[in-house]
Amino acid sequence: MLEKKYALVIHGGAGTMSPELMTPEVERDLRDGLQRSLDAGHAILRSGGSSFDAVAAAVRVLEDDPLFNAGRGAVFTSAETHEMDAAIMDGRTLKAGAVGSVSRIRNPIDLARAVMEKSPHVMLAGQGAQDFARELGLEIMADEYFSTEQRWQALERVRASKAEPLSDADRHGTVGAVALDQAGNLAAATSTGGNTNKRPGRIGDSPIIGSGTYANNKTCAVSATGDGEFFIRAVAAYDVSALMEYSRMNLGEAARVVIEKVAALGGTGGLIAVDREGNIALPFNTTGMYRGFIDAEGKSFIGIY
Repeated sequence: MLEKKYALVIHGGAGTMSPELMTPEVERDLRDGLQRSLDAGHAILRSGGSSFDAVAAAVRVLEDDPLFNAGRGAVFTSAETHEMDAAIMDGRTLKAGAVGSVSRIRNPIDLARAVMEKSPHVMLAGQGAQDFARELGLEIMADEYFSTEQRWQALERVRASKAEPLSDADRHGTVGAVALDQAGNLAAATSTGGNTNKRPGRIGDSPIIGSGTYANNKTCAVSATGDGEFFIRAVAAYDVSALMEYSRMNLGEAARVVIEKVAALGGTGGLIAVDREGNIALPFNTTGMYRGFIDAEGKSFIGIY
């Protein structure tokens, strides 16, 4: 009897990651965070659990880690607040849930999942989404929970250099996961705090189904990270799937074409993807992308640069 394949890919954002500017301690902590995320999702897949549960678990770990720009580590808006976006999609049913511009929700990915499973909607935003979270008893945190020194310094730096364009590190910051389970089902999940000093109310590509998040059992599951406005205009995540379904490209070709398309528009970033055979792709056009995977053969990898 053939062993059933399963695979998991995660990311913690793309941008300018310079080995010269990163201390060994910070790099170790980032790698540890990625490993914990992989371990959480992989444990579910290994035991025969669903890809949907696996991506939610993997993203939740990264939302709880203040080093990543999602959940607890969300960046500050120009109003010195935190506004988070998240989405999750089931490739088996094409059902999806998303939230935009939410505050004080410990794990926005849990709220996105609840929108899918416990409401007739695909996306809720702002106060309405937060009211829904309270109705369901999801964990609400004090504002201070999301206020980290690292993110405050980033806001101050951006404010002090208004004449200069935002760096990749300040524009980008997202976490995500894609998975194939033993039943052959695909899923994707993405969560973000947006970009430093963004205007309140700005929503990026992460919660937009087909732009930053997409999964379809016919083709692949995708989670993107980068300049959200460009990924929205490129309909990036769905485009990977469409190129596979209609142009018969393989996953690697389709993912590379889409990142080139984003670049041609002027955007930078990357994406992670897995197809129904367990093949994976992790293209990016920045100097680095926090990423990791456990592939269908059991090979494990964590990388930054």
